[in-house]
Amino acid sequence: MSQDTDPQRKDRLFWDRTAEKYASDPIADEAAYQRKLEITRRYFTPESEVLEFGCGTGSTAILHAPFVRHIQATDLSGEMLRIGRERAAEAKVENITFEQAGFDDIEAAPESYDALLGLSILHLLEDRDAAIARVHELVRPGGVFVSSTACLGDKMWFFSLIAPIGRFFGLLPMVRVFTVKQLVRSLRQAGFEIEEKWQPEKSIAVFIVARKPAA
Repeated sequence: MSQDTDPQRKDRLFWDRTAEKYASDPIADEAAYQRKLEITRRYFTPESEVLEFGCGTGSTAILHAPFVRHIQATDLSGEMLRIGRERAAEAKVENITFEQAGFDDIEAAPESYDALLGLSILHLLEDRDAAIARVHELVRPGGVFVSSTACLGDKMWFFSLIAPIGRFFGLLPMVRVFTVKQLVRSLRQAGFEIEEKWQPEKSIAVFIVARKPAA
């Protein structure tokens, strides 16, 4: 992993501070979460190589691990990963490799993965388009990118005014405000085809499965 940039350091410290609370908070919509798990698993095989970036405390990776060969789970926060490793050990899951890294710092050859998971992370990155382009590079032809993203621009556009202030005082991480339409456009411009798009009622998060066309 490369040395923290100043923005990375701020975000890493924020997530390190909030890791324990994040780990203990209940899932806001359990039914929606279970549906996302079920849809995602349709795209796995027992031979799948998976990368989850922004894995947090590893809960989703641990639940998916029995359905794939291996998951590379990365996060900027060392505290999040510590909890993830403990949870994986408790669950006796051995096919997850946890690595502390920002998304830009992940070292992997092009077309290394059958699936990439970016769950509750794209709106927390500096450059959405650059990140999606990198995802497209890393996924194999015919592989998928599964994301769940808070699209604040549709219902909470005013957050674009609040977020910089909160981040300046260390109360919020980096948060980018964009719409579902803008996210879909970014995915298509990167070369993905949208296979599934679902937004639970009253949710600001959109769940998308995007496929990289086979060569």
